[in-house]
Amino acid sequence: MTLDGVLAMLKEVTPELSCPVVLFSYFKPVMKRGMADFAAAVREAGAHGLLVPDLPQVATAALRSEAIKNNLELVLLTTPTTTEERMREVTEASSGPALSGPRANVNTRVESLIQEVKQVTDKPVAVGFGISTAEHVKQTLKVLSRKLTNSFFPFIPVHDGVIIGSAMVRQLGEAASPEEGLERLEKYARSMKRALP
Repeated sequence: MTLDGVLAMLKEVTPELSCPVVLFSYFKPVMKRGMADFAAAVREAGAHGLLVPDLPQVATAALRSEAIKNNLELVLLTTPTTTEERMREVTEASSGPALSGPRANVNTRVESLIQEVKQVTDKPVAVGFGISTAEHVKQTLKVLSRKLTNSFFPFIPVHDGVIIGSAMVRQLGEAASPEEGLERLEKYARSMKRALP
């Protein structure tokens, strides 16, 4: 898979989607292509946002500027080791911060981290600490428990959310065939959706 391949596929499917698409990319492809060209290509492909988990602090302002020029939401990450000062910087530069990091289950440290982030921003927060079951979704959304307005997509009601990408990839990886993987993924996605309020 190449960046151009992903963008071509995205351009083909986004007109058929009723939900916004956020492209997840590491920083190296962004730098290789150039921030301005990368942001323009992402927007042209039909994406509405960009998440770069390893974005260096020194590059945040430049990428944010390019995202704004291309009408893209920039989502930045915090982790359990993020300092309060850096957390403030992330929440100010981000359209909505995400808390991420692998965990076997949702624990009290995640709850306290959510509360820390909520103290420095009123933006939506998505949590991805090992969220892999419907019960994790319920627990996490209970901690987040508030509805927000979304200025970028005012027609979509926004709730704080959860990130289940790794768990979805696991459904595909543990399957005996691509067909079985898609069946497992559909069943899993439906079970997670039922856990939403």
